[in-house]
Amino acid sequence: MDELILLDWKRQIFALYAEVRAADDPESAWQRWCTIRAGLYRTHPQSPRVGGEPAYFPYDPELRFEASVEQVQPAPLEIEGSGGSTTRFRRFGLARFSDTAVDLYWLEAYGGGVFLPFRDETSGHETYGAGRYLLDTVKGADLGGGDGTLVLDFNFAFNPSCAWSDAWACPLAPPANWLARRIEAGELNPRSGGRVSYTRLALRSDLLEASRPRPHVFRGRPHEHPEPLLLENVRRPAGRP
Repeated sequence: MDELILLDWKRQIFALYAEVRAADDPESAWQRWCTIRAGLYRTHPQSPRVGGEPAYFPYDPELRFEASVEQVQPAPLEIEGSGGSTTRFRRFGLARFSDTAVDLYWLEAYGGGVFLPFRDETSGHETYGAGRYLLDTVKGADLGGGDGTLVLDFNFAFNPSCAWSDAWACPLAPPANWLARRIEAGELNPRSGGRVSYTRLALRSDLLEASRPRPHVFRGRPHEHPEPLLLENVRRPAGRP
């Protein structure tokens, strides 16, 4: 039964990220993450491409951050997908680390979840042209954090399923999270076969860039974003934790 096969995949991914969060040594946790993902991608029926073999940059401890999270004015948006679909999210926060900041999105569907996609200057070269995911908690991809922080370890950046096959439709990184720097960490572009056309995605990205309302990323300077709101002045949506 397809639903139970998918449930098994999700159980294994959730358990894997629980191991990662509990580990004392991030690099050892990353090595474990790579090993388990390799097995799942090669043999699991829910693999984006059965027989696929994820490849990665070497681990770089300098690309692990504990980002401070600032709440911002909630803004609903529909994020474009690789197959022409859209997915409803809400921008709810800004994660700041080093001299950079990225938008955080909340999935506006049953159960919800934090979503952090991004592109960088390796996209379309060493890495998938439409970008990668770092957090996707509805699917288990959660690296942890503390009070008002999130762990952003770019060594755990991974490809959306559409990087492996046109059969999958995935939300793409909005222009706000296009980073003007190289992130030489995380998963590389799939080596061969079954990938969605980057030309098609690049055309869609060009349209997004043309409609970009404001600058988001600068070299050596923080984002230009609205000032964060005080938490006590923001009403939580009904039914959200």
